[in-house]
Amino acid sequence: MAFLRSILKTTRSLSARLLLLTVLFVMLAEVLIFVPSVAFYRQNYLTRKAEVAHLAALAVLAAPDKMVSKELKEELLFRVGARSVVFKSANSKMLMLADDMPTAVDETYDLGEMSPFILMKDALKALTVQVDRIIRVKSPIKDVSTASLELVIDEAPLVSALHDYAYNIFWLSLVISLLTAFLVYLSLHWLIVRPMRRLSESMIAFRQSPENVEAGIEPSTRLDEIGVAERELQILQARLRFALKQKAHLAALGTAVTKVSHDLRNILSTSHIVSDGLSQVEDPRVQKVVPRLVDSINRAILLCTETLKYGKADERAPEREAFSLRILVDEMSNLITDLPDKQIKWQNDISDDLSVFADREQLYRALMNLTKNAAEAIAQKGRVRVSAEKIDDQTCIYIEDDGPGLPKAAREHLFEPFSGSVKSGGTGLGLSIARELMRSHGGDVRLQKTDHEGTIFVINLPG
Repeated sequence: MAFLRSILKTTRSLSARLLLLTVLFVMLAEVLIFVPSVAFYRQNYLTRKAEVAHLAALAVLAAPDKMVSKELKEELLFRVGARSVVFKSANSKMLMLADDMPTAVDETYDLGEMSPFILMKDALKALTVQVDRIIRVKSPIKDVSTASLELVIDEAPLVSALHDYAYNIFWLSLVISLLTAFLVYLSLHWLIVRPMRRLSESMIAFRQSPENVEAGIEPSTRLDEIGVAERELQILQARLRFALKQKAHLAALGTAVTKVSHDLRNILSTSHIVSDGLSQVEDPRVQKVVPRLVDSINRAILLCTETLKYGKADERAPEREAFSLRILVDEMSNLITDLPDKQIKWQNDISDDLSVFADREQLYRALMNLTKNAAEAIAQKGRVRVSAEKIDDQTCIYIEDDGPGLPKAAREHLFEPFSGSVKSGGTGLGLSIARELMRSHGGDVRLQKTDHEGTIFVINLPG
């Protein structure tokens, strides 16, 4: 039982299965060759018998009065290995040589009318029949279409020769099969099994330790399907490793943001109290600035509260209401035009009667991220334009700038946190946050155009 279990266990491997299948298929091919080989050996044996019988018949025809002595007749029959030889022409039939005792014939074969299938059937019959038969063989004479020979022979010598030939051809076929199977197995093992084992071992090592760079596969220079699989696996492992690092980074950032938000909310609460005191100052310039300051502090406190409430950077569900989009966009104009070392022209081209149905604070955050990115994309002097239109059942908001456009590296990872930032020191979170907020509304943020003339982002909102 242990031996059987070891065999079953061995045959589960790809190498063992390939070896067994190779031996099986090569042996099957040898069997298909073996049967015709035996059949044609039998045909050649009988044909040679007929040729020797023809020479004996010619010797009799050359004798005076076509008569030979008893001793010569027996010698000729012995050399032919036949009991009788009959010469037939178009109009006559002549007994050339014969034993003194007549014999009964068990089977007759005509060598001139046998197809390959009949030859194979007769050969298998000769190998399997156990009794010693006496057969008659009819053979045409070469170059004489009207003449033929009939010879009666014992089948036992033929069967013995067939057994010897079959035995030799069987062992030769077996050796060739095993040698061929071994060579094919080595080729398959080298070309397929070993590379597949490398792939599976790399997958297992990567599953056990995805952060370990050494667990990744080192692709070969092969150009076939396995080489492509190795290179694609390397790319997949690299991307998964990057995604895992990014996930860990985000998890650590979420914890840090929660802690920072807790302390920042307390600081902002103090700032809120101070701003309330400033609202009592009668200076017109102070009265102009204080409302914007209070709104900004309130938004910051609300964001910190939401972060602490959820314990991570998950966004709450949108609380939709109808409001004027132009007024909302106007609230962020000073954030754009007051950037240091830049001269930004702000254009709010949204009509007064265009309203949207969305979460006001979340849409403000998304627009703030996009307009701030647009302003920062401008080197020193330029224009930021916000426009909107209704298309079917959607509101499309366009944020345009006339900067130099986004580089290719940024476009490939545009909405991925920590990957899509253009400026030095940026996190790439702005676009990711904007898209997340808009998708929670059933909309989206997408890049419509970017080239040397500028960049256009579009916010699609339902309703």
